[in-house]
Amino acid sequence: MRTERTANNERAEHPGEDVTGDRSARRAVTVFPVLVLLAGALGLLLPGSFTGWSEAVPYLLGVVMFCMGITMTPEDFHGVVRRPWAVALGLVAHYVIMPGLGWAIAHLLDLPPQLAAGVILVGCAPSGTASNVVTYLARGDVALSVSVATVSTLVAPLVTPPLTLLLAGEYLPVDAGSMVTDILKTVLLPVLAGVVVRLLAGRYVQRALPALPWLSALTISVIVTVVVAGSADAIKSAAGLVFVAVVLHNGLGLALGYGAGRLGRLGEPGSRAMAFEVGMQNSGLAASLATAHFSPLAALPAAVFSVWHNVSGAVVAAWLSRRR
Repeated sequence: MRTERTANNERAEHPGEDVTGDRSARRAVTVFPVLVLLAGALGLLLPGSFTGWSEAVPYLLGVVMFCMGITMTPEDFHGVVRRPWAVALGLVAHYVIMPGLGWAIAHLLDLPPQLAAGVILVGCAPSGTASNVVTYLARGDVALSVSVATVSTLVAPLVTPPLTLLLAGEYLPVDAGSMVTDILKTVLLPVLAGVVVRLLAGRYVQRALPALPWLSALTISVIVTVVVAGSADAIKSAAGLVFVAVVLHNGLGLALGYGAGRLGRLGEPGSRAMAFEVGMQNSGLAASLATAHFSPLAALPAAVFSVWHNVSGAVVAAWLSRRR
C-alpha cells in the first residue's frame, strides 16, 4: 500500500494536479479491506483447508515488508532530517498512545489473557501499511506521515518487544529476546533488502511499482485467512468482544493522534497525518508475532484490526477531505 508514497508526497505539495493518482489511491483503500474481509470469511468457513499454514505467516509478512522497502526513496529519509521535532512527536505519540490504549481496553473489557495480549500487541506494533495513502486522501501532511511510518517501522525491533513485555507480561509469558529476533527477520531485514534492490535496480523496480500494492494486499489477505482459520472455533464466542475492543482501540487512537498533532502545533494537515499514524497499526506484524509467541486466538484482534482500521481510515479520510 506504500508504493505511491513518493507520488502522493508530490501531489500533497501540488494538490489537484493528479486526478488519476487520486482515483488509484481511493481504489486501493476501498478494495483492500474488502479483500481482507473476504479472506477472513474464507478462513472462517474452511478452516481445515489451512491447517499447518501458520508457519508460513512470518515469510508472508516478509514479502509485505520487502514491498514496503522497495518503494522507499532517499526523500523518505530526508524528511526525518528536515523535521526532526515533528517526526519525534509522531513517534512518541504512536508508541505511547496505542500501547497504553491497548492495556487500558484490555482491563476495561476484562478480556481473557490471550485476547488481552493480542490487543496489547496490536498497540505495540509500528504504523500501518496504508497510513500514508489514507493521509493523502484526508488532505493531510503526507511527507510527515511517510517519515513517521518509516521511523516507527525501523525502530520496531527495539520498541515493540519491551513494550509488549511491560504491558502484556501480566497476562502471558513474553520472550522479548525471541521477539526482537523475529522482528529483525520479518520486518527490518526485508525492508532493508527492498531498499537495496531499489538502489541497485531502480529502473526495473519503477516498472513493477503499480503491481506492488496489490501484491501486498493479497499477501496480507492470506495472512488474515490463516490467522482466522487457526482460531475459527473461538471466533463465534469471542468475535463480538474483540470487535468492540478493536473499534475502541482504533477510534481513540485516531482521535488522540489528531489531538497530539494539535497540541504539538503541527497545523491541520500535520494533525491529520498524526491521526492516521497513531490510529493505524501494522496488524500483519501483530498477527505474525501473536501466532508465533502466543496462540492463534491471540492473533484474532490483529486480524479484525486489519479489516476495521482500513474501513474506518477511509471513512474518516473522506470526512476530513470535505472540511477546509
